[in-house]
Amino acid sequence: MTPPVTSDFYELEALLDDADRERLYRVRDFMDTRVQPVINDYWTRGEFPHELVPGLAELGVAGAQYSGYGSPGRSSLFDGMVAMEFSRGDPSIATFMGVHGGLAMGTMHLCASEEQKERWLPAMARMELIGAFGLTEPEHGSDVARGLQTTARRDGDEWVLTGEKKWIGNGSFADLVIIWARDDRTDAVLGFVVEKGTPGYSAVDLKDKIALRAVQNAHITLDGVRVPEADRLQGANSFRDTARVLRATRVGVAWSAVGCARGAYEHALRYAEGREQFGRPITGFQLVQDLVFRMLGNITASATLCARASQLQDCGRLRDEHASMAKAYSTMRMRETVGWARELMGGNGILLENHVGRFVADAEAIYSYEGTREVNSLIVGRAVTGESALV
Repeated sequence: MTPPVTSDFYELEALLDDADRERLYRVRDFMDTRVQPVINDYWTRGEFPHELVPGLAELGVAGAQYSGYGSPGRSSLFDGMVAMEFSRGDPSIATFMGVHGGLAMGTMHLCASEEQKERWLPAMARMELIGAFGLTEPEHGSDVARGLQTTARRDGDEWVLTGEKKWIGNGSFADLVIIWARDDRTDAVLGFVVEKGTPGYSAVDLKDKIALRAVQNAHITLDGVRVPEADRLQGANSFRDTARVLRATRVGVAWSAVGCARGAYEHALRYAEGREQFGRPITGFQLVQDLVFRMLGNITASATLCARASQLQDCGRLRDEHASMAKAYSTMRMRETVGWARELMGGNGILLENHVGRFVADAEAIYSYEGTREVNSLIVGRAVTGESALV
């Protein structure tokens, strides 16, 4: 069994029971032995390592916090630590799993009918069907709640979807894509499941990204896509239902930020342990130890914040402002930490073979997706002051 890593400075893994710790260590071992040796090549080429999906499926952690329909039914705390562990190995893999197991499966668990859950979730839990989540649009990100332009028109027993989505992870190869659209008659925001191969659905991968290059983010065009009423998510009838999903997954992104910081820190620390300058290991230099302290402090503070948010989620007390605080704070500290990891390594920190540069780049995407720092800060500010500054 892989031993705990030194970046768990306050021993948060001890909050898990023995069985969940073993599951967590299996994820860590998979990322260290199967992903790390190959991920730089995929990251450079901007391609997703599809051959790793069967191994990811064998870990049995897709949709970990949800119960029933083949899902593991573990705690939100365990689910968050798994997200952290994926991101510690590689943020692109963490994002792929977060989209599938968090956004797509989470929407199914929270918004689908019993029949729909039985039809789709077991295969998604086994990762035989891969999911995607289509909310963001080319002209609407932070304001998508009010600005959603994709429309849904009822036509007998079918709905006709028209519009565009952008930045949709897994969107070009997913078997099931959840599309959020506005009812052209009632203005209500509804959710639909579009199956792979549906006429009128097209997806083109975005090119030349500087972050999360192994993630396939798609620009989706919906040109009169027909979806049967049976594939409309029966519990998704307003943006509040969308927000329920985002509240849960936002904590997962916060954990991923901690993992990104941990990955950079651990690579930098191992580098420092083997690097000599002026005739001695650089770990004995005061300025290096100061950087180690700063990085570990950020990681520890963010991880404890996320752990408490997950505990609130487990007892049903998580509010929007809790999730926003965790996401905004953890991503801010992540950005600092990966920069310090690069600084510790000097010029060698920009070589992909040393891994830290990948975390530095990927941190920029994690910092912005699932709610920018600015919007999350205003959500917290509204909760504290009682005044909304969002518009």
